[in-house]
Amino acid sequence: MNISRIEIENYRNIEKMELIPSPGVNIIYGDNAQGKTNLVESLWLFTGAKSFRAAKDVNLIRFGTDAARLSLSFQREGRDQCASILLPRKGKKRVQLNYVELSGQTSLAGELYAVVFSPAHLSLVEDGPELRRRFLDTAICQLMPRYIDILGRYSRVLRQRNVLLRELRQAGPHTPPPPGAQDMLEVFDDALARLSASVIRARRKYISRLETAAEQIYSGISSRSEALRLEYRQGIGEEPPEPQAILEQLRRGRAADISAAATLTGPHRDDLALFIDQNDARIFGSQGQKRSCVLSLKLAESIIIEESSGQRPVILLDDVMSELDASRRDYLLNSLEGKQVFITCCDTGCFSAMKSGKCFHISGGALEEKPLEAEKEER
Repeated sequence: MNISRIEIENYRNIEKMELIPSPGVNIIYGDNAQGKTNLVESLWLFTGAKSFRAAKDVNLIRFGTDAARLSLSFQREGRDQCASILLPRKGKKRVQLNYVELSGQTSLAGELYAVVFSPAHLSLVEDGPELRRRFLDTAICQLMPRYIDILGRYSRVLRQRNVLLRELRQAGPHTPPPPGAQDMLEVFDDALARLSASVIRARRKYISRLETAAEQIYSGISSRSEALRLEYRQGIGEEPPEPQAILEQLRRGRAADISAAATLTGPHRDDLALFIDQNDARIFGSQGQKRSCVLSLKLAESIIIEESSGQRPVILLDDVMSELDASRRDYLLNSLEGKQVFITCCDTGCFSAMKSGKCFHISGGALEEKPLEAEKEER
C-alpha cells in the first residue's frame, strides 16, 4: 500500500499543496508552525479516523475560506485508488472513494491503513492506564470488528451496575434495598463476567503478538543495548480468564463496590505496563527511551496490521526525531525497508544519515521538494 499523490486546499494553514511522495522514506522539514503536522494530519484522515489532535472539523478549514478539500491517490493490491474529503464550513461533510459517495468518513476505514505517531502519543508511557487501554482497544477493533460490539456491551453493563451500586449505597445498612436489587445485581454480574473474559482474552492475545514485534523493533532502535518488555496487569479473574472465576471475584467484592458506588475491578481498570531492562519506563525512562517505547508499539502495530490484513500500512511519524540519538535516527531512516514512511522534523541534521527517499521543505504551508543529494551537500 502506497500513497502516490496528495492534494490539499484551504486546510488549516495550507492554502494549496500537492505532494508526490517516494514509496520509501519521505522527510518533511521546516520550522515550527509551518504546516508539517497539518500535512500528516490530512493523510491520517483518509484512514477513516478522526484527527489525532482531537480537532473539530470546522477548525480544520483555513481561516477566511468556505471549505477545505483533500484528495488522495493511492495503490492497494496493485490497483490505483482515489479518495476525497470535502469539509465545508456550513453543510455536510462529503466523502468519496473512487468517485462513489460514501455515507461518512468512517466508511473509509479499511481502505487505507496507516499508523501514526505524534508527540501527544508519549502520554501512552507518561500518563495513566486509561490511554494504554484505549490504545489496545483501538488497535484490536481494527483487526476484530466484533470487538467493538463486545466493548460497547461491556460499557453498558458496567454503567448499569454502577448505577445500581449507587442506589444500594444510598439505601444504607439499615434500609431495605430497592425491590429486586440483589437479583438485578446478580444479572449484571453474570453479564459482566462473560464480557470481561472476552475483553481480557482479546487484549492478552493482541499483547502477545504486539510484544514479540515491539521487542524486536526496540532492540533495533536501541542498537541492542536495551530490552523492552510488556506486561498486562489484570485485576480480575485468572489467566486464561474464565467467566465463573470472574463472577466469583465480583461477588466477593460486592461490599467494597457498594461502599465505593463503583465497580473496583475489571478490564476497565487494567493496565499495560512497559519495562526497559526490568525498570518501569513510566518512572525511570528518559524522554528518548519513552519515545522509543511508543515508536516500538506503533511500528509493531503496523506489523500486526500487515500480518492480519495483508496490507502494508503507511507510517506517519510526526516530530519523531527530537530527543533520539544518532543511532536511533539511523534506524528509522534506513531500517524500515519496504514501508512508505512520512517523517516530520525541524533540523536538517536529523536526516543526515538518510540513504534514499525524498525530502521536502515546508514554509508557511507551502511545500518544495529538495534533492536529497543537494541537502546533504548543504549540510
